[in-house]
Amino acid sequence: MADRPQTLVLDGPGAAPSPQAESCLDADFILEVLGEGVAVIHPDQRVLWANAAFAKWCPDGWRGRNFFEALGYPQIVGPEATPFHPSSPAQVSAARLVLRNNQALEVSFSPMRDPDGVVRQWIALCREITSEVDRQQKLDALHQAGRELAALSAEQLADMEVEERVELLKQNIRKLTHDLLKYDVIEIRLLEEGTGKLVPLLAEGMTQEAAQRVLYARAEGNGVTGYVAATGKSYLCTDTANDPHYIQGAEGARSSLTIALKWGDKVIGTFNVESPQQNAFGPEVLQFTEIFCRELSFALHTLELLLEEKRATTTQSIEAVSREVALPVDDILNAATGILERWIGVEPEMAEKLKKIIASARAIKQSIQKVGEDLSAAPMPLSFQQTEPPSRLKGMRVLVVDNDERVRRAAHGLLGKWGCIVETARDGKEALTMARLSTYDAMLADIRLPDLPGFDVYRQLRLAQPKARVILMTGYGYDPHHSLVKARQDGLRFILYKPFRVEQMLEALQSPEPVDAPLPVMEPAKA
Repeated sequence: MADRPQTLVLDGPGAAPSPQAESCLDADFILEVLGEGVAVIHPDQRVLWANAAFAKWCPDGWRGRNFFEALGYPQIVGPEATPFHPSSPAQVSAARLVLRNNQALEVSFSPMRDPDGVVRQWIALCREITSEVDRQQKLDALHQAGRELAALSAEQLADMEVEERVELLKQNIRKLTHDLLKYDVIEIRLLEEGTGKLVPLLAEGMTQEAAQRVLYARAEGNGVTGYVAATGKSYLCTDTANDPHYIQGAEGARSSLTIALKWGDKVIGTFNVESPQQNAFGPEVLQFTEIFCRELSFALHTLELLLEEKRATTTQSIEAVSREVALPVDDILNAATGILERWIGVEPEMAEKLKKIIASARAIKQSIQKVGEDLSAAPMPLSFQQTEPPSRLKGMRVLVVDNDERVRRAAHGLLGKWGCIVETARDGKEALTMARLSTYDAMLADIRLPDLPGFDVYRQLRLAQPKARVILMTGYGYDPHHSLVKARQDGLRFILYKPFRVEQMLEALQSPEPVDAPLPVMEPAKA
């Protein structure tokens, strides 16, 4: 295909262009102004023609060059490693390319075949997805950041003094805030129950006066930080010189972003960052920072529980038993149940032995729970004092499915205190095997398991246990497969948003399910 013609020659006075000629010119013009890059490629991979959108990605031009050479030999990150020779017989192959300047392109390659089926040309349609890739990478990094905030295991933390634990958390916050969010000025305050005072935990880049300022969770007279703590709403200060709530924090700050740190719908503190640029924080920055703050809230709440654990020796003993035994016993249950599924109906003697192993593992768990009940006179962590263990949950069999060990461990700690018999699985395969060969009253599954989409897990758990209540869990609302929407349409009645509120967990496990009632969804706390 030649370059787009600049003129059209008509044969004879008054002659009009043929419809075919007009169509060619119109099509050529559309390809030139199209936002997506288009290239026509010879079977030997030479570029025969390209529009302007494609040309801008070619540092040294495209004419007569190999397709990948024209793009500066980009990195091919899949799904097809050799898109001109795809591994599948599909008509269209696809590849994601990363250029030298870190731009990302999504390319589909369509073969143009003659009547004999021989490929005469390829059409490459290229779309830049750099912002989408960056966004996904940042979301993944934020999720990983939550894990890094609690970098040490519970066993290591148990050996640390209170001051060491706090300092460890502050170091992790500093590192992740600088490395991930690129903030240089940060302030974190924790809300003191009873007094409403906002106690400084970390201040970096703030003036000494601002760091030592006494603030309370009040909407007036306590700066943006006090307003956010009182209302629970995130606050974008676009211009510090004209904002009625702003009180100087960092020297020369022209804008700020303040977010409420929450455990469920309860404000436990504030996270504040400031910038010397006016209007430096946009809606996307706000979204990513709120996600980070959810992970930070989880870490702060975990720290609170660990401190309370150290003060309460009896509670510490219960947690130690659960920490050391509960999850390993779950591993035994998962492994034995998986093997049992293969031997049932094949080797009865082996199947009976496996059933005894499973029964013994469950007996160990019940013994641990009995010890915990005998020692339950110790005070509960402050975060849970407001809720009495419901007697109707005692003996309820619950399966919790989550790839995050923290969630599985927390399920044993919290549900076990309520008298539930808790078993856990780390992926969809383990969960479905347990559901097929065991009986549960309720099953809680995360929508982002490593092996199965959330909706598939939901449907198969319901098929395996028709009488059990199936509850889906999600972290920060990212649902690429639209599992929650599909599951709600299929009858899902409860969704739990992490971190859970105790009353939400109780309602999800206990509430009746009237046929004509609207679908009850446990919404996340509103800002």
